[in-house]
Amino acid sequence: MITMHSGRKQDPENRVHQKIAQAADRPDGIVVVNKPANMTSAAVVSRLKRLPGVKKIGHTGTLDPFATGVLICPINRATRLSRFFLHGTKKYKAVLHLGTETDTLDCTGEITARHPAIDLTGDRICQTVESFTGDIQQVPPVFSALKHNGVPLYRYARNGTPVEKPARTVRIESIRVTGIDLPDICFDVTCSAGTYIRSLCADIGHALGSGGHLSRLVRTESCGFGIHEAAALADLEKVETPAQLQPWVISMAGAIADIPAYAADPDLLEKIRHGRPIAAGDVQPESATDAGGRFRILDPEDRLVAVIEKKTGKSPDKINYSYCCVFHYT
Repeated sequence: MITMHSGRKQDPENRVHQKIAQAADRPDGIVVVNKPANMTSAAVVSRLKRLPGVKKIGHTGTLDPFATGVLICPINRATRLSRFFLHGTKKYKAVLHLGTETDTLDCTGEITARHPAIDLTGDRICQTVESFTGDIQQVPPVFSALKHNGVPLYRYARNGTPVEKPARTVRIESIRVTGIDLPDICFDVTCSAGTYIRSLCADIGHALGSGGHLSRLVRTESCGFGIHEAAALADLEKVETPAQLQPWVISMAGAIADIPAYAADPDLLEKIRHGRPIAAGDVQPESATDAGGRFRILDPEDRLVAVIEKKTGKSPDKINYSYCCVFHYT
């Protein structure tokens, strides 16, 4: 039995109403923000945490301070979905400035080398840029948030003891030159998570024989969410109530819409409510073979109840599911 601070017993019906009111005051989902320039991703999160109804918040994919564009911010219970945004494809508009190299590989660093102007044709530039399509080896910048012995690399670099991580494979799904006004080259790129556009610019500059650095960057899409649906930070900071924030919030079910969905019947909902094992027979057989791994489980109100993941036992024919995360509603 739960007691009030006054010592009186709390009416169970009032408890239910209180929980419903609390849920309304705390929207669960993601907010897609158009990060402004000259601000860290962490600073954006810090400012959004002051919004009414936001008790927990994070972000999924750091943008450098000088960069702008899509920053996905899960709020409240949706922070438990962050793992599903870590490996999504990203799209950028970038400007490579040829002839000057910097220690950070971008426009914020100290100049480390200058190269004389080279007579470059449009054809050669386009062919060189497009040659980076596919799986490539990329060395992360020494000024980055990657960690070495638990310490971000940029701290070592700022202390004059840079640590270079080994090259790793990233995927450039597509890259296309959109404009040439030397020494600047504008291009669009679609790439895997973990790709550093700064490193890509430096590598293209070296391939062209002139060096170069990233001078401008806009993330136009992340994990399927585009800049056209991103909210300006200034507009979000005008919000005064959770209800006013709600139109900017994409529901938890909608946030991971790329994961196949299954509408649960009462029996399956009861199993999930009590954390009981889920077998292949609890899900449509055709879905169990087509999902390829994970499912969103939705209740009759299309709310996200759980994300489950297919597991194969010792026998390939024996399939069951494990819980990735579960959400309860009153």
